[in-house]
Amino acid sequence: MKIAIITGGSRGLGKSAALKVVEKGIGVILTYNNNKDDANNVVAEIEKNGGTAISLQLDTTNISSFSDFVNNIKNVLIQKWNQEQFNYLVNNAGSGVHAMFNETTEEQFDLMMNVHLKGPFFLTQKLLPLIRDKGKIINISSGLSRFSLPGYAAYASMKGGVEVMTRYLAKELGSRGITVNTVAPGAIETDFGGGFVRDNKEMNQMVASMTSLERVGLPDDIGGLISLLLSEESDWVNAQRIEASGGMLI
Repeated sequence: MKIAIITGGSRGLGKSAALKVVEKGIGVILTYNNNKDDANNVVAEIEKNGGTAISLQLDTTNISSFSDFVNNIKNVLIQKWNQEQFNYLVNNAGSGVHAMFNETTEEQFDLMMNVHLKGPFFLTQKLLPLIRDKGKIINISSGLSRFSLPGYAAYASMKGGVEVMTRYLAKELGSRGITVNTVAPGAIETDFGGGFVRDNKEMNQMVASMTSLERVGLPDDIGGLISLLLSEESDWVNAQRIEASGGMLI
């Protein structure tokens, strides 16, 4: 059985990706930071529908914890699936900061750096020996790396770094047949950023008015794309930034 690790899989885009991926017969290891109950609920939903999954705690800002996390992955792979390696890694976990450039603090900047760029960089590095040849890595960026909205300078800067990192990983891992791509969602109705897009009617309408499909994105819009990119049909797609924004600000 093929196995996928999806960070931040307890809610939002990660949850949708996990639910979509298992429909293809892929086992899932999903991580959570604080939402253990939510993560266990996702696992229960997957198993109820005949899939296999397990949840593990991971703080992607705590680089020093990655060695222990990798050991946990090794144990889970053997105990749950009797395998020593996995196939797919989706670096999805993240959080947001909304602050104008001249008001952004060093603490906010460092948080965005650690969760969105430094964390995925070194987590992927640690997990590389466990990824099977011809595997796939998907890094999550943002539409904000292409268009600019005030208040997201720190967040979007890190996502721009993710996109550069993706190309370098694709170049360096190509000899192993591992593809690496970026998915860049537009504004999505989740609890990200306190549910600002989902729960604020004016913001929701504003985003919809900027989008050619005249609505805000839903988690399954992204989860479905991630599932597609992990399928064999996408084997020749590599080093690409694929934006899923419904045509926002085009």
